[in-house]
Amino acid sequence: MNPSVFDVAVIGGGVVGCAVFRRFCLMGAKSVLLEKGGDILSGASKANSALLHTGFDAPPGSLELECMRAGYREFFELKDKLPLPVLQSGAFVVAWTEEQLAALPGIVGQAHRNGVMDVAQVEAGVLYRHEPALGAGALGAVQVPGESIIDAWTAPLAYFLQGLKHGGAHRFRCEVRGASFDGSAWSLQSTRGEIRARLVINCAGLQGDIVDGFWHEPGFQIKPRKGQFLIFDKPASKLLNAIILPVPTPTTKGVLLTRTIFGNLLLGPTAEEQEDRERAEVAGPQLNDLIEKGRRILPRLADYSVTATYAGLRTATEKKEYRISHYPDKQWITVGGIRSTGLTSALGIAQYLEKTYDEAFAPLFPRRPMPELIRPELPRLSEYSTRDYARAGNGGIICHCERVTLRDIRSALDSDAPPECLGGLRRRSRVLMGRCNGFFCSHRVAEIVGDRFDDAPAPRETGAGKTGAGKNEAGTPEERAPGRQPAHVPPAESQEEWPPPVPLEGRPPRRPFFGEPFGEPAAVPARPSRLSA
Repeated sequence: MNPSVFDVAVIGGGVVGCAVFRRFCLMGAKSVLLEKGGDILSGASKANSALLHTGFDAPPGSLELECMRAGYREFFELKDKLPLPVLQSGAFVVAWTEEQLAALPGIVGQAHRNGVMDVAQVEAGVLYRHEPALGAGALGAVQVPGESIIDAWTAPLAYFLQGLKHGGAHRFRCEVRGASFDGSAWSLQSTRGEIRARLVINCAGLQGDIVDGFWHEPGFQIKPRKGQFLIFDKPASKLLNAIILPVPTPTTKGVLLTRTIFGNLLLGPTAEEQEDRERAEVAGPQLNDLIEKGRRILPRLADYSVTATYAGLRTATEKKEYRISHYPDKQWITVGGIRSTGLTSALGIAQYLEKTYDEAFAPLFPRRPMPELIRPELPRLSEYSTRDYARAGNGGIICHCERVTLRDIRSALDSDAPPECLGGLRRRSRVLMGRCNGFFCSHRVAEIVGDRFDDAPAPRETGAGKTGAGKNEAGTPEERAPGRQPAHVPPAESQEEWPPPVPLEGRPPRRPFFGEPFGEPAAVPARPSRLSA
């Protein structure tokens, strides 16, 4: 589809942008999704805790709560139709001090005011019967049965692909750099040329205020907040049954522990203010502090290895609320300040925008009744359901750490909108994301990928400012363990040493093993050449 003027242009391919794009495609609009990265989820949405929230602790009466509740309901309506993996584990908000224990009745009361009526306070004995591996000293908890664990990457992919199935278009590597309105349509200046659209919906996340600034004084300012996470090896997931949440403070919701849909155990996040909107660096001191907090909650974490770390940026603003505005006379909608609850609320935000458009805007495109939904082909990544490696005809396992098959990789590359960067392929298949960080499978992946990506793995270079992982997401610290060098993939016929020798000087700290704290770089014994072994 290549109309001269689109009905709707959605700027930003994060989880909210994908959900909004899907909704307007279903409404009948000729819609296009514009994403400056090489795939959806290239910005803030690629790094979060992957939890589906009930809204039990959201601000009562807020737009955030309204969208969270609507998004939660629609997710469960869609999960079996698409299907989308979900682990309905429930959660406990655990009190470790008398002050925290005194706060529990207020948490229950707020949950009930928010319509989450199955939330209840429980005694420590109930908590320990459910979570026997918790450290000693918990005084009580609030049980939240409806909190769930989901796949934070496949769900937005489903929204995006379903939008395409219903007539949508997309442009990756399309950064919007200017906008002008002639009274009937917008002209968006981008790195992929001019895009014209009658209605623009700004879902640009960390760049949201900048995009609004193309045509007026933005009504909010993005103040990035970094969160760092630790991923423990898969056997550690046996330590927990439910999500373990802290009693929140006025400034932070604190550190949580949860299983992931991929079978790991997650600890985090930190909460750190920063100015940089592009990079979220992992840092040893904060990770050491996370490990210490995690061990106090779950002492047996000391027995398990940290597989990876990542850091993400949340789209916080100067106010602790969603910043959604609409301008009917300008045919523009802004969706800003969608914080960590955006994964839950995305579908609800899309519903809210549909209602806003119907009530406040002159008709800009012919509406149609909600069609019968076309089901897109989605990856099978959940460790709690049947993976592709257990199905016949999969072509064999390429990535043994994450049990990714040849068919998994080819399905991602042959989809209706294949990724245009290595980071997108990783998120769509989990290839190169296991505990070896691609050491064993990267050569085979390079053969499969060929020259599709500008940021394909390449031989490592050393020197100031060089990581050797290629450009963009391939070597970002969000997606690799501290101390691990990025995946090194020589050409298919290369006879170079595997891996090439790396000077210790300038290397980041190695990842800890079996609870060892992060420290200074250690001597690394020489490895024999893989090709000569």
